[in-house]
Formats: sequence, C-alpha cells, structure tokens
Amino acid sequence: MVFNTTKNMNPAVKEVYCAVDLGATSGRIIISSNGESLEEIRRFPNQVYESGGRWFWDTDRLFDEIQAGLRLLAKRNDVHVRSIGVDTWGVDVVFIGEDGRALAHPRAYRDPYTNGIPGKFFSVMPREEVYRITGIQTLPFNTIFQFYACLQEGYEPFLKADKYLFIPDYISYRLTGNMVCEYTILSTSSLTNAGTRTPDEGLVRACGAKPEAFPVIVNPGHRTGLLDRRIADFGYDVPVVAVAGHDTASAVATVPIMHGGIHTAYLSSGTWSLMGIVTDSPVITADSQRLNFTNEGGVGGTFRLLKNITGMWILEQCRRQWSAQGRDYTHAQLVEMAQGVSCCPDLFDPDEPRFANPADMLHEVSGGRRLTDAETVCCIFRSLARRYGQVFGMLRQLAPWQIGSLCIIGGGARNAFLNSLTEEAVGVPVFTGPVEATALGNIRVQKAADRQD
Repeated sequence: MVFNTTKNMNPAVKEVYCAVDLGATSGRIIISSNGESLEEIRRFPNQVYESGGRWFWDTDRLFDEIQAGLRLLAKRNDVHVRSIGVDTWGVDVVFIGEDGRALAHPRAYRDPYTNGIPGKFFSVMPREEVYRITGIQTLPFNTIFQFYACLQEGYEPFLKADKYLFIPDYISYRLTGNMVCEYTILSTSSLTNAGTRTPDEGLVRACGAKPEAFPVIVNPGHRTGLLDRRIADFGYDVPVVAVAGHDTASAVATVPIMHGGIHTAYLSSGTWSLMGIVTDSPVITADSQRLNFTNEGGVGGTFRLLKNITGMWILEQCRRQWSAQGRDYTHAQLVEMAQGVSCCPDLFDPDEPRFANPADMLHEVSGGRRLTDAETVCCIFRSLARRYGQVFGMLRQLAPWQIGSLCIIGGGARNAFLNSLTEEAVGVPVFTGPVEATALGNIRVQKAADRQD
C-alpha cells in the first residue's frame, strides 16, 4: 500500500503524530513531534448513558467530537500530520450489519446485564479450560460474557451482526472505511488463544458468536488505511495506524522493564488501576488462575501479566455527586483534603462488585456512616493503597524474577499523597513515569511504524 504523505519542506512546519485517546470519562486529540512532549488539540467528555434499562456508549457523539478535533488540526498551517492512531478502553464491541453500519451503540461494560453470567457460561465450558486457553482473568464484563449475555437475552444486534469491531477498531473503520481487529484490544476479550494470538473457535462458538465475524487480526503498527478526506481534509494523505488499541497496552509501552538495574512492575493509575509486569510469554498456572491474574497482549509480541483494580472511578463518581450538590473540588484540593484527615474511617475493598456502577457512590463508600467530604477522599485513597499492596504481593508470587520497584503511570502519577501511601503498602521504591503515558505510547507506535517505511 502506497501513501502520499510527502513532507512539507517548509522548515517552519513541524512533523507530528496524532493520538486519538478515548477513556471512560473523557476523550482527547493530542499531537506530538518527538514522542515525548504533547499538545492537546481538543478534549471532550465521555460517559455511558442508559436507555431501556441498558447502558451504552454514544459512539456517534464521540465520533463527532473526534471529527471536530481533526478538523481543528487540519486548519493548522504549522504542522504536518504523519499519521493518526486510536486507543480506547477494552472489551466492548460494536456490532456491524451486512450493510457496514453499526446496528446499535455498543453496550457498555458497566451494564449489569453480565452479572451472574460467568457462572452460567462455566456450565457450558469449565472455568479452568477458559483460563488455560486465554490466560485472562475472570471479570463479568469480559467480551466472552457480554456475548453470552447477548445470546441469553436474544439481543438482536448481536444475533444479526456480520462483523464485530472493538471500539478503537470501530473508530478507525469510521476514519478509513477499512476493518481490522488489532491484537492488544482483542486480547482483552477472553476469546483469544494466548498461544496462537487469534480468536479461539471453541470459545467463540460456545458464547454464541461467529468466528468469521472477526476481521483480519493485525499487530500494533499496522497501517489500516487513509483518513477519509470528507472527515477532515489536510490537503495530503494521512495514514491511520492500528496502534496498541487497548489504552493500557499503549501506556505500558512507555514503562521501563528495568529501573536502576532491577526489574520493575507498573501501576497504570486512572479510572481503572492496572498493576503488572511485562513478560515475553504468558504466565498461565494454577496460581495465576487462583489469584485471577490476566495475560493481555502488549507491544512487540510481549504480554502484560496484570490484575485489574477499581481505581479513580470511585473518586470520580463521588466528585460528580458533590458537584451536583454545588461542591466542586479540583484534584489538588481533594489531595489536600485527604492529607488533612488525622483519623481515617474504616477502609473497604474497592474491587467489591457494589462499586461497579452504583446509583449512590457516596453511600457505598461511607457504608451508611456520616463522613465529611475529606474523610471520604481519605478513605478512598487509603483503601486503594491497601489494595495495591495486596495485589503487589500476589504479583511477586507469580513473577519469574524479583520485583524491586514500582513505576506509576497515568493521571494518578500526579497524586504524591497516594503515591506515598502506595510505596508504604508495596514495600519497594516507587517512581513515577509519564502522566500522559497512553497518548505517548500511542504516538511511539506510530513513530516506529513510520520508521519502517
């Protein structure tokens, strides 16, 4: 495939790469020339919406926001865009009809329709067999359980789907007209054979899905196609690259495997917290299954042995409720409030199902007690740190080497108070990596693909 991406020879024009970075609470269009410093072009909110007792992502609105950001970028005379890459959260799927159109907005992983589904599915195929094939931790919202829930529900878009597109692949499809299935986002589904790195036909059929509905599987760095100029006209061809489509895979691509001569683990701290290590091969053992660790795909053929931990989602939902009550706090104010609490209330396990998507997060955190806002924040931070310590202990049991430090990346890397609590909980030195790790990892994959041309 040949692309007309001729460089503008004007030295005043800077060559940049563009990251479309979509999270569960916000999306951003970001550019970078060197894969280090970033410039934000546009930021916009994102959240699930409820309709008829079901929860969805409004991908049409998200795409409109992306298009608006790309059109802003296309008006710039000081940059030349080398390529665009898209990363998002994992597991959720858009069902595409035979006419190439989405049959519905994608169901959101926080939709409770998968509650109790894993147990039902394991009567069809044993839990041990699913883990042996995939190496993926059991979480109710994994794609395999979403598909089985759709089957049990008789959900028409699933039953009529001609193709399945994960969210970053769907956005890239809207940008280019070409369908692919990027490996790292596929690996989050619990439908992927960890050995072959392709959808496992037995698992796919067991949950009622169709193996032929998955587009061609590609690795990070694959050029999907050219940006449709009707979306944004830059005056030249702009390739769209399938980066590490899973946001955590992009973020972890920025983490050093060694730090100060010793192996390091990572904690990607955002709406979700994900703690793990980078390995050359999956760790699929009785212990990794018992501890419910996952082996997701990474950049360069690596695996990410990790565990999902409910992260800043809890604080974000409390903050939303406070805002509705007329109390708006900045992140800096929240940290200062927590530091000022001398006696923290009883802690909780942030991974309890009740924190997944409650109607009243403040009530869930307080457990019915009367807590001040500061006590609530303190309780959240200290509960998270305690959980990080517990998971780090599990990770040490599974790692094929001694872990001597922990690198915190993502938005949580700014929280010095929580970082200090985490260092105390894990018992090894903690250092921080890029705050904007996901966008940086996205752009670094694009740069690497560009160098290969």
